[in-house]
Amino acid sequence: MNALVPLPVLLPLCATGLSLAFGTRLKQIQRFVSVAVLTAVLGLSVTLMIAADTDGPLSVHLGDFAPPLGITLVADRLSGLMLTVSSAVTLCVLVYSLGQGMADRDEETPVAVFHPAYLILVAGVSCTFLAGDLVNLYVGFEIMLVASFVLLTLGGTGPRIRAGSTYVIISLFSSMLFLTAIAMTYAATGTANFAQLAERLGGLPLGVQTLIQAMLLTVFAVKAAVFPLAAWLPDSYPTAPAPVTAVFAGLLTKVGVYCMLRTETLLFPGNRLGDLLMAAALASMTVGILGAVAQTDLKRLLSFTLISHIGYMVFGIGLATRQAYAGAIVYVVHHITVQTTLFLVAGLIERRTGTTELTRIGGIARAAPALAVLFFVPAMNLAGIPPLSGFIGKLGLMRAGVADGGVWAWTLVAGATATSLLTLYVMAKVWNLAFWRAAPPGQAAAGTVLESDDDSDDDDADEGPDRMAGTGDEGFRVRHQPAGLAVAATLHGHAVTTTSVLPRPMTWATAAAVGLGLAFTVFAGPLTSYTDRAATELIARTPYTREVLGP
Repeated sequence: MNALVPLPVLLPLCATGLSLAFGTRLKQIQRFVSVAVLTAVLGLSVTLMIAADTDGPLSVHLGDFAPPLGITLVADRLSGLMLTVSSAVTLCVLVYSLGQGMADRDEETPVAVFHPAYLILVAGVSCTFLAGDLVNLYVGFEIMLVASFVLLTLGGTGPRIRAGSTYVIISLFSSMLFLTAIAMTYAATGTANFAQLAERLGGLPLGVQTLIQAMLLTVFAVKAAVFPLAAWLPDSYPTAPAPVTAVFAGLLTKVGVYCMLRTETLLFPGNRLGDLLMAAALASMTVGILGAVAQTDLKRLLSFTLISHIGYMVFGIGLATRQAYAGAIVYVVHHITVQTTLFLVAGLIERRTGTTELTRIGGIARAAPALAVLFFVPAMNLAGIPPLSGFIGKLGLMRAGVADGGVWAWTLVAGATATSLLTLYVMAKVWNLAFWRAAPPGQAAAGTVLESDDDSDDDDADEGPDRMAGTGDEGFRVRHQPAGLAVAATLHGHAVTTTSVLPRPMTWATAAAVGLGLAFTVFAGPLTSYTDRAATELIARTPYTREVLGP
């Protein structure tokens, strides 16, 4: 069984070469390879999760080199669960992207590049979840960074290049800080292996331990978009295509949360920086949700709710009790699925109305009731309405805060309650504006191409503001839009043609993501039992170190 541990990383990397070789000439085979590989990764992830829960952590030393020289990959209960959920989500997003690419008839190079970049991203995510040392964790981050920049800038439009550049600059800064932290750790302990660090860090002076811990937490807080290190996120994610935004918002920020969980439990037990983490959690909740209240564009609104709800997970890490860790893990799993789903729904709304600007759309509940259901369920889940999984995760965290009884714990319980109520208000605002009220005057009809000024050609400058599209039955092309209008964009960067019938693969993939979120509610008992065992294993540390280093 240990031999299966590297496969979630190796399979997507091997498939990347095949995907590049096939390109657009054999696009059907390219799509088949991507779907088949991610399906296989999902099956492997479930197998590793069950094996880790039944038999304890699994590990493999690549090249048969023992620590600290070799590369160690480890699958325990936490990493197995994260692998499973991330694999399911990335598979849903891939199917969604296939439907979007076919609907847009994008046959140009960026779409051919999408599949290899996406597979590399999946490999990087798997590498971070399985990494058994700081160096390999850094490698996983860099793999994700390379793939992320390609995906964020698909089509090469101006807004995407600007957003991608901001993302890369912030990521490179955190990477340099990460390298510095790794160098300091190795200089102080002679190893970067997690299991060996768990035994050696305790012997260092307290100031050195705290400095290394603070540097690692800063790196992971940037990745997780924890306030005040989250200013880059609302401007980076909304410009990307819907499937890219969905997987970034739902999954990549949770990689940072996972790393915080791993290092705080395994390397730095004792909760020395617990108060600082809880202060950051409260600030993230407050600033994020207030930012969401002020937004009128759905993508930016969801980006701010993402920052806000990261605070719940940091709250659990800051409390540092078994019950708090279990609640944080439940909330991580819940939020990966729900946040991804909401961004997929935002993409469907773009496809239906041509924009995600809430002041310019309405009447979706009557015109597209299925789309209304696909939004309503994850929206209520995010708000924490009982008995959905969002309520289960929040309840576990609040119970842990009450059990702790400290000033910061009670403050976070109050802050989490207020944030949940404001999230409900925000979701109700979206529902009232986009779905429940009548369609406002000027809403794009089906068959309209909403084209920004950047898409205009100089040769067409003398034409009127409206003209007939030149192909098929697409209807009218609206060339110049009022300032502030969010224009829907294809994977290639062009504007989409609005349609009253949503592409089936996009709808099915979104429905599957909604179903996955509901499954966490239906199987809440087994899920919370599993996360409780995972939290117990994290606190114990011994099963992990014994598996890697031997008895």
